[in-house]
Amino acid sequence: MNFKTGCVLLLLAGSFFLSASGSGRVARDVEIEGIAVGGMRYAEAAECVREHIRNDPPVLVIRTPDGKRQLPADSFDFSDDLPSVLRAARAGERLTARVHWEWINAEEELFRLCTEYARDSIDASMKFSERGFVYTEGKNGLFCCYQALLHDALAAIERGGGEIVLSAVEYAPHTDERKLREDTELLARCSTQFDAANLPRSHNIVLAAERISGRILFPNQEFSFNRAVGERTEENGFEKAPVIADGNFVPGIGGGVCQMSTTLFGAALRAGLSVVESHPHSLSVGYAAPSLDAMVSSDNDLRFSNPFDSAVYLLARAEDGEVIAEFYGKKNGMHYETESIVISRTSPPSPLYVEGQKGIIRSEREGIASESYRLVYDRSGKLISRSRIRKDEYAAVQGIYGKD
Repeated sequence: MNFKTGCVLLLLAGSFFLSASGSGRVARDVEIEGIAVGGMRYAEAAECVREHIRNDPPVLVIRTPDGKRQLPADSFDFSDDLPSVLRAARAGERLTARVHWEWINAEEELFRLCTEYARDSIDASMKFSERGFVYTEGKNGLFCCYQALLHDALAAIERGGGEIVLSAVEYAPHTDERKLREDTELLARCSTQFDAANLPRSHNIVLAAERISGRILFPNQEFSFNRAVGERTEENGFEKAPVIADGNFVPGIGGGVCQMSTTLFGAALRAGLSVVESHPHSLSVGYAAPSLDAMVSSDNDLRFSNPFDSAVYLLARAEDGEVIAEFYGKKNGMHYETESIVISRTSPPSPLYVEGQKGIIRSEREGIASESYRLVYDRSGKLISRSRIRKDEYAAVQGIYGKD
């Protein structure tokens, strides 16, 4: 009895190993995945069903910023439970296998795809020169969420296929053009008029404007008109034109440059810059209010500094009889104005008439005592300070006329 039982067990064990090796046969009239495999050897039946499964892989479509991409069929592999299904099949059964699809090299392929579409953001840029500002718009970056893409892809394959979206999120650059423009708004502008027909004087004004335009003053940096423009000499490009010397208009190299410095002085005051040095002419000038002129010479300079936490940009030009100075930068919410007050006026001496000459040799000018102030207003327009800039005296000038 024990011997027979042992033989039975031995035979059963032999049958199991025979089935596992694929040499057994499937029960008659069995269909798996719609394929008739009844009576086939296990290995043959498994390969037949697997060929059918292999020809019907999942369809996985990835929607990218450039369009849709469908993975090729050979991107997939699968595992199944066909051996156990075949062994357990009974005659006449219609069965399905449990199939687990896998994307070969999914991690590498998805990482490559993410790398293809991800891009760094590009900051907006600004270039400043004597001609002004040129802004270049920034570009958004694209962040590809690899982990989310991998999760969605594997989940779709598990469901038998489908469409997923490459999880990419745009992000703005650190610096955009709007920010750059906010940091380079017009702070102040000052203009004066000159006689463009006076060619030597016009030349000197234009040359001075060209040499100061395009300058940048960083926080606490000081500007010197004399250093920027250079010596007023013929070797330095300047021409002879009338200048004020000892209370008289006389020919001098660089005549007209003071109109550029005066215009710049007015713009600097209205931009809120800190004026370090400025000087009046000995005579009042027609292109600026009293105490708001800025005479420059080899011994006298116009200097101011940038008191703000951000850079200030200077543009200057002289064209069509107009001198223009402009400052650009980040507004601080304050508004600056200038005020000129004449304290007293002095009549000029009696005119002098010269025999043998005709017309006006020198026009008379009254003497002036004056003060200038800078007024500061807050955002609401309320005056918060009024500080004196200078107190000056301009000499009276005796008129000289021809006497027939």
